[in-house]
Amino acid sequence: MNAARTLRRWQQPQSLLDDLRQFLTPQVWKQARQAGPWGRRRPRWDLQPLRILTRAMTWAAGDSHAEKFETARGFDVATHQARKRPGRTVQGFQKARSRLPLRPLKALAAGVRDQIRRRFAARLLSDGFEPMGGDGSRIECPRSAELEARLPPAGKKDSAPTVWGTAFVHLGTGLLWSWQLGQGNADERQHLRRLLETLSPQALVVADAASMGDELTWAILQTRRSFLLRMSSKVHLSTLEHAPLKTWSEGTVYYWPDYVQKKGAPPIPCRLIRVPARGKAKRDVWLLTDVLDPARRPLATAAKFYRGRWRNEGVFRTFKRTLHTLKLSSRTVRRVHREAEVSLLALQILLAHADLALRTEETAGAPAISPRNVLRTIRRELIDLAQRRDRSYPQRLMGCRAEARRQTSPKARRVWPRRKPHKAPKPPILHTLNDEQKALLHQHLGAA
Repeated sequence: MNAARTLRRWQQPQSLLDDLRQFLTPQVWKQARQAGPWGRRRPRWDLQPLRILTRAMTWAAGDSHAEKFETARGFDVATHQARKRPGRTVQGFQKARSRLPLRPLKALAAGVRDQIRRRFAARLLSDGFEPMGGDGSRIECPRSAELEARLPPAGKKDSAPTVWGTAFVHLGTGLLWSWQLGQGNADERQHLRRLLETLSPQALVVADAASMGDELTWAILQTRRSFLLRMSSKVHLSTLEHAPLKTWSEGTVYYWPDYVQKKGAPPIPCRLIRVPARGKAKRDVWLLTDVLDPARRPLATAAKFYRGRWRNEGVFRTFKRTLHTLKLSSRTVRRVHREAEVSLLALQILLAHADLALRTEETAGAPAISPRNVLRTIRRELIDLAQRRDRSYPQRLMGCRAEARRQTSPKARRVWPRRKPHKAPKPPILHTLNDEQKALLHQHLGAA
């Protein structure tokens, strides 16, 4: 037993690069390369350095893109000595990233998801299901002219452009599983329908009352998956016999809205579960599931699954606050989508490799990981590796001169909402001294 544990310890990754290679295998890179249109000649900014630098920039600390780019490029150069080195300027990097197709990014995310499923294996199952929480959140974008024109406002009047991100999170481990991006006013239920194909047949979709809808529930059932949705007073359910809610515990109901009956569609038989309030909770929680057999999903199991839905909020909080992506920095639609896609993938790998290292099968009951501490550890590793620069300090210092150019364009390109327009100050008012004032002035000048 001790020899087996020693062997597993030696087989564990010993560096950040080894951790990344667990999920970004050569097969995953090949799968992503085959998904996009690439020419015969490989450019300096190839797919692999683009993705590595973008992900490292998401993790790196810095006040600007240029500062994060220097750290990320130093990490890439230090860890891939035999490969052609990437470009030196952040402007070239941003242009190359905007030209990157989305299909390779989707293929890379699918490959990483397959590696997570293979490495976590049975740890994803809980009481015979893979509980997947679905939820969405808005991500703010800069107020550029293109984004305001193409991303309609989704909040208050004159609010900043936003994109809507919907994600599935594994409720047992808290891992980000899959995601879908759209405009700020996108329909979360449509996003969840598109993401169903990323789930396994054992998946259990857990969502709040806002996700309840006929199209989503039928889509879940048609893909042979299960759901556990919270109910509200907006949902109308039917029973064969009169049953008062005051004495309800659990039982069979039918989800059959009026508009579904008019279409001639059949009802959906479900089981309505009442979870009594406990602790500081003031109201009971009503849950609806398609699993009619109480033995397969008892009331306690359903309550445990829904209580784990807070992990969705935790993942979005980690994405916005810990990774400092509360507001994206790209100023075009192409760059916004690519920045968000790679940032979410960076968060997925950050959580996955830390959970795989800290919570093995032997320590499954260990405390949850701290994404903030993991990020701090990654940043220390990036800085240590980035110090192996390809240029000396005097050579880097020579490139720190400010840009010498004459300002010809206006400082403000456009009128910003919620900001008063700038008014240039008027010229001063001139007064002519009278004889008395002139005499007094000569007295002061003479005294001086």
